[in-house]
Amino acid sequence: QVQLVESGGGSVQAGGSLRLSCEASGGTYSTLAWFRQAPGKEREGVASLSTAGYYTLYADSVKGRFTISQNNNRNTLYLQMNDLKPEDTAMYYCAAGTRIYSYSWSESHKYNYWGQGTQVTVSS
Repeated sequence: QVQLVESGGGSVQAGGSLRLSCEASGGTYSTLAWFRQAPGKEREGVASLSTAGYYTLYADSVKGRFTISQNNNRNTLYLQMNDLKPEDTAMYYCAAGTRIYSYSWSESHKYNYWGQGTQVTVSS
């Protein structure tokens, strides 16, 4: 079993920055990702990376503003979020899985493990 614990959420004004962290422990995984879910909306993929370095992918809505990365031990995932917009407001979740191909990175059902989420609120 993989345990995922997110941190770093908060409230910022539009144009501000936040850095989310996700600590992973136990089990094995080859893909880590960030998803988000706003009230009344479906969960959507934000960014994903292969821990072996095969790919790093982003949703079009965050390209150029968000950066996903991992530490050298591959047990901590980060999401640096710059130039935040009110539409980025959501609960952000860390997810882990194995054998997730790049073309299906944003399909939430592909991921076996999920964190509890951290709230990000961006005011205009």
